[in-house]
Amino acid sequence: MTPTPSAPTASIRPVHGGNLVWAAAVANCSPDSLVDFSASINPLGPPESVALALAEALGQLRHYPDPDYSALRQALADYHRVPADWVLPGNGAAELLTWAARDLAEGPAPVGCHLLTPAFGDYGRALESFGVPVNPWPLSLGKVTEDCPLQTAIPWPEAEVAGILINNPHNPTGRLWSVDSLKPLLDRADTVIVDEAFMDFVPPNQQQSLIGELDRYPNLVVLRSLTKFYTLPGLRIGYALGHPDRLHRWQHWRDPWPVNTLAAVAAIAAVQDKAFQTRTWDWLPPARTGLFEGLRAIPGLKPLVGAANYLLVRTTHPAPALQEAVLRSHQVLIRDCLSFPELGADYFRVAVRTAAENERLLTALGQAVAV
Repeated sequence: MTPTPSAPTASIRPVHGGNLVWAAAVANCSPDSLVDFSASINPLGPPESVALALAEALGQLRHYPDPDYSALRQALADYHRVPADWVLPGNGAAELLTWAARDLAEGPAPVGCHLLTPAFGDYGRALESFGVPVNPWPLSLGKVTEDCPLQTAIPWPEAEVAGILINNPHNPTGRLWSVDSLKPLLDRADTVIVDEAFMDFVPPNQQQSLIGELDRYPNLVVLRSLTKFYTLPGLRIGYALGHPDRLHRWQHWRDPWPVNTLAAVAAIAAVQDKAFQTRTWDWLPPARTGLFEGLRAIPGLKPLVGAANYLLVRTTHPAPALQEAVLRSHQVLIRDCLSFPELGADYFRVAVRTAAENERLLTALGQAVAV
């Protein structure tokens, strides 16, 4: 007798955004009917250049990937103007976070890792996996309501620490740390991991990347993701930039061929697509401003100014109840912040999407808070 598959349950809340199966069960609709504001993915992609490259690469599926990923590493190196041996592609940034945590675990005396909180949940997962003591480093949420998302001074903790893990722009607040505010960290810790998964959304003349400091600081690793900006979450592709000695060590720890052939081909096409990059930089600022103003006009909602493609919103209406309401009424999925202990039910996060989708979100939220 063949067992009957169980239906998706709506009772198990997702930890990450983008869980459309869970949301569809709550909304009693098809996942295709949902508008997903819970995952901060560029609505303009994937780029046509990537789709064409993938179609042309289908014949390569009969072969194993190049174990050295020479073409991919060179394309990423050219994009960032670093040597190719300073680049390590990975199966999404999540895989590389795992090796970053192992690196921290094998470092000097275990005085732990400073982790800016609230923090992306996968940081805790990775650090806990290798028994790295975590020293929470709370961010004052009161200061992130200022009109400018650029943070030029941060009250760094004084305690000695072996490692520091921070993301820039910060998730979930959207704050952008200036290069000058981050540089002092590089002289204080044995290992500094900076996750720049959302830096591509910042226009080039406003970016605050530490990639330019890599040649002076062998203790620095910068993580990047191609998932968000190029709309490629299903392909799982990211990369680390750091000193070759460290990256070689990470390479020895992991399984062979962590990046599949199609992901490698897509990444090469993506970083070379200047037109798509420019279109995104032109689209995001006015779209984000329009969504910010629309959210601010809804009673009980207070969005925080951010530099990335999402907005964190403080709410006087419990976020889980709002999430369920807009799911059922308009098939719109927002990200509750229950997985961020410092935020809980007082906040939710939304991606910036197209004008029509943003209006659908605002309508849904406006009706939900009016009930």
